[in-house]
Amino acid sequence: MADVDDTQVSGLIEELSGASRRRRQEVAHQLAIAAKAHPQIMLGHVDALVDALYRPEAQTRWEVLDALSAIADVNADAVADAYDGAEASLFDDGSATVRLAAFVFLCRLGASSPERSDQAWPLLDEAIQCYHGDAEYRDMLVALLGLARGAASDETKQALAARVKFDAESGSGYIKTFSAEILQALA
Repeated sequence: MADVDDTQVSGLIEELSGASRRRRQEVAHQLAIAAKAHPQIMLGHVDALVDALYRPEAQTRWEVLDALSAIADVNADAVADAYDGAEASLFDDGSATVRLAAFVFLCRLGASSPERSDQAWPLLDEAIQCYHGDAEYRDMLVALLGLARGAASDETKQALAARVKFDAESGSGYIKTFSAEILQALA
């Protein structure tokens, strides 16, 4: 799927709204791979990806969030409408993988501009508090490091620094290490 063209992507996008749960999952996986390799080819299909954030199966949603995260790295404006779907996924009770994918997406979106960081930060802050120490928390810290290095507002950066300061000073293991790295990136 690394060498994909728009015709192939268009065909997959059509199947993303099909009746088969299994096929939607497979297609979403292929689209995520394509988006990571060639995010620009997905720009014309963002609306369909955003729509797919409301499919019932977790895998479709996390794969689509992964695709949207890749697109956000090259054109955050194009994926800004995915905010509401990502917010709903951020607190998905049934899937830590969906929650993590939403968190990563919101960090990448927030890293794109001061305004988007201010919009995303309250959700990210709540998620940090909810999932601190969970299995996916290490990957959440990696995403926060990207936010710290991005174009976040001074207000968001100050709030992030305040949120991770205790762990950077008093935590242990990866939590302490990544929290200190986040603080360093914010300095």
